[in-house]
Amino acid sequence: MNSSKKQLLVITASNGENLSLAKRFISLGAKLQIDGELLDLTTLDFPVYNPRKQAEIDIAHNIKSIYEQMSSIPYWVICAPEYNGSIPPLLSNLIAWLSVQEKDFRHLFNGRPIAMASVSGGGCMELLLSMRIQLTHLGAQVVGRQLASNSKNLAKDESIEDILRRLIQMKPLEV
Repeated sequence: MNSSKKQLLVITASNGENLSLAKRFISLGAKLQIDGELLDLTTLDFPVYNPRKQAEIDIAHNIKSIYEQMSSIPYWVICAPEYNGSIPPLLSNLIAWLSVQEKDFRHLFNGRPIAMASVSGGGCMELLLSMRIQLTHLGAQVVGRQLASNSKNLAKDESIEDILRRLIQMKPLEV
């Protein structure tokens, strides 16, 4: 990535509409001089978090490489669908694994600017509220504006660009 540009990691927790939305964030970010990288959780293969599995070498290696990718990029956007009124299992599982990689479970998230977006069949508000609660508990700086969209209320380019501008104006906190 070009070091003079802001760096953005766009995380998607589905391979459907939220993947398409994640790609739009990357594309529109490029217009704003933001280098975007995609992390598609549907392509990852690691088990449900279980403390007994934590020490297994192959799992630890896979999680460590994801942890390193995520820690190297200062700004994140999370695009996720609502699952049963909350956070999708893929995303919850990843957060559980990431939180045990350091002595301080908040280490990766603490002070990090993160934006949230969703395409869901419902209103997405339970998901966005659940993610905001979890991410702020982990110490993240969550952008005040969020994107909630569905088939009747499609995400507008202007809304995505506004969220990206708000995100990159934030400064990652040194903790």
